[in-house]
Amino acid sequence: MSAVSWLGDEAFAAFGQHVIWSDLIGNTAGLIALALGWKRSIWTWPVQFLAGLILVTAYATAHLGGGVGKQLLVIGVSVWGWRQWHLGRRGTQDGLAVRFATWRERALLLGGTAVGTLAVGGLFTAVPELSWNPWPDAYIFVGTLAAMVAQARGLVEFWFAWLLVDFVGVPLAFSSGLAFGGVVYVVYLGLVLWGLRDWWLRSRAAARRAPAAEPALTRAA
Repeated sequence: MSAVSWLGDEAFAAFGQHVIWSDLIGNTAGLIALALGWKRSIWTWPVQFLAGLILVTAYATAHLGGGVGKQLLVIGVSVWGWRQWHLGRRGTQDGLAVRFATWRERALLLGGTAVGTLAVGGLFTAVPELSWNPWPDAYIFVGTLAAMVAQARGLVEFWFAWLLVDFVGVPLAFSSGLAFGGVVYVVYLGLVLWGLRDWWLRSRAAARRAPAAEPALTRAA
């Protein structure tokens, strides 16, 4: 049995839901990556990279083309995010500096997410083989990308993006037969709220210490 086929096998069943190994392992890794992101550890990106590789199998098994595409983007953004955080940590003693986005950055994130969702949702609708639930799938696809881009830039809004993704991700995961993924999304919610609080307080403290300082990640980009 190959590793790929094994990842598509059932790990266990509970309450009528069948949990496959790729769903179990990949989402556990994703949960760890989010916790590492809360702690501003650069290891969040290699762990997220690994989670993306494994979850490709889970979404392919559930015939969610958008999910597969999302994880391929996660893999690519993980490499870029690791580089951004590596540069952003240079010359600092307190790890990565986090901040609130400017209004221009917020507009770009919201506008890009809206346009991207319309484009990807239209693609999924035109090619039904890519996703059986095109618009929620497209929303999560683009929303996850927006969240990771904001995370790579050290923006507090990254956590708000994850909250919005969670609101659709939980029901979609359960309805797609990815029960463990749905449970993990619920746990994500708790971590997101704690992470949001931590980054919010850190950004405010940094702003009070150096109100005129240019954000470290802006210089590194």
